[in-house]
Amino acid sequence: MSQSEVAAPKNTADPRNAGFVERFGAYLVERDVLAELAVRRAVRAQEQSGERFDLVLTRLGLIPEADMARILADYLGLPLKSAADLPLVALFPGELEAGFLAAAKMIPIDDDGERVTLAMADPFNAEAVSALAFLLGRGIDAAVMSQAEVALGIARLYGGAGAPQAKADYRAETGDEGGEEDVRRLEDLASEAPIIRLVHDLIARAAEMQASDIHLEPRDDGLRARLRLDGVLHTVETYPVSAKAAVTSRIKIMAQLNIAERRVPQDGRIKATVRGREIDLRVSTMPTMNGESVVMRLLDRASVNLDFAALGFAAPIRDALVEVLAEPNGIILVTGPTGSGKTTTLYTALSLLNSSERKTFTVEDPIEYQLDGVNQIQVQPKIALTFASILRSVLRQDPDTIMVGEIRDLETARVAVQASLTGHLVLSTVHTNSAAATITRLLDMGVESYLLASTLKAVLAQRLVRRLCDQCAAPAEPSPVLIDSIGRAGLAKTASTPRHPVGCPACRQTGFRGRTTVAELLLMSTGVQDRLLADGSERAIQEAASADGMPGMFSDGVAKVLAGETTLDEVLRVTRMAS
Repeated sequence: MSQSEVAAPKNTADPRNAGFVERFGAYLVERDVLAELAVRRAVRAQEQSGERFDLVLTRLGLIPEADMARILADYLGLPLKSAADLPLVALFPGELEAGFLAAAKMIPIDDDGERVTLAMADPFNAEAVSALAFLLGRGIDAAVMSQAEVALGIARLYGGAGAPQAKADYRAETGDEGGEEDVRRLEDLASEAPIIRLVHDLIARAAEMQASDIHLEPRDDGLRARLRLDGVLHTVETYPVSAKAAVTSRIKIMAQLNIAERRVPQDGRIKATVRGREIDLRVSTMPTMNGESVVMRLLDRASVNLDFAALGFAAPIRDALVEVLAEPNGIILVTGPTGSGKTTTLYTALSLLNSSERKTFTVEDPIEYQLDGVNQIQVQPKIALTFASILRSVLRQDPDTIMVGEIRDLETARVAVQASLTGHLVLSTVHTNSAAATITRLLDMGVESYLLASTLKAVLAQRLVRRLCDQCAAPAEPSPVLIDSIGRAGLAKTASTPRHPVGCPACRQTGFRGRTTVAELLLMSTGVQDRLLADGSERAIQEAASADGMPGMFSDGVAKVLAGETTLDEVLRVTRMAS
């Protein structure tokens, strides 16, 4: 293809031009590269950002950079080249500098004395082609090559000041901090039998001990492995420095992450089998000063009992929850910090509602457990699949019940309110400290008070406390602090059987085994609605709920202390009554 043919008119070859966007989008749909919905989302993103359409597609994660090179070559009728087509020595080393080639994202790969074949990561850059043709005094035959391979060729063949930049461009595209040889070395280390066995044994050990998380923390002296058991971290192993890279790479390979990328956080998922039982692990990596920190959250569906009583909810709260879940519409919210069991509570509610007569959707980030008969959708912000956008589309699917993983912004909150007004039951979570604070949080987001008063049915605030080991916990006399707490909680001391932890092999000498829930359930009574419309402050709503007989979370916790289920220290640790 000649130079003039490369320099196409802007209305057809400018990747920012609306005409190009329309034609290229139709081409992608016609070739089954992308669905029409995904293309429409990319077009909206391009219109908002003003960036090139091809770059928008790759940055949204819709088309990998290497695939984009192949697609553009086919669309533009240009040959596709790869690193195998690079020459053995640099062409025109006296005329061309690495900095110029790196900035233009192109590299000459062949010269027959009259025409030069030019591999381009940006085939729309007609100005650079013209400049090169003028400089070399030859005709140009354009070809397409991925940006990573162009940068690799520049770094390999051209010296001078531009080489470091070319190498940096290559690493930025591939996530490779140490080059191809380093990646192969990591793959080899991670594939060795001892490392495979070490990682498998660690996951199996965590599953057997019913740990909720595995933490791998790089340090100067090695790699520390800790398990979160009943909400508390315990160190179980310290691996040598030589194992740091291999163990981390093994986990990243299992989670299908980029093992060469060590500069940015990554998230993935692993499916493992332990003693014939399938376990899902959510994997998160984070770069630190001493290497990559890895956290794996264990999602063992078989170990979760989706029953309100088994989760530790007191009978009055259980009964009220079941009653409010029977409502045909409205919003029910669960609140609490990370790791307080909110998602498990929502799944328990869904399992109670799930039946062949109801259509249920969930919108989650991520999907933690798979529920038979429930349509579960994963949020993917990179392709504009947000909580709000999915929720709007779900409403057109005629659902009865919708579970939204979290209400994070006004847009999601308003769609949830609209869903409840149109006859749907909506379950979701909000990050606040109490049930009353959840209402003020929604008001702060911008939800109108009259809409909240008419759609919100209940707010459940909860925390997890460690449960005393049934095999070793011993009776204890009520301490002065406990007696004072009983009074503050408005409870009676009669028939109390408080206990204290002792420690035995069954509980690993901790005195605790498993966890239970302390909670408060705020129901939208007439009194609460009136205070919401008149005042809306957290204190006013809390007073109205208390006047209606709502026991606070602290009261629920002290009741569990008197029943011998947990200790006052545990209750004070997770509630605001610690002072």
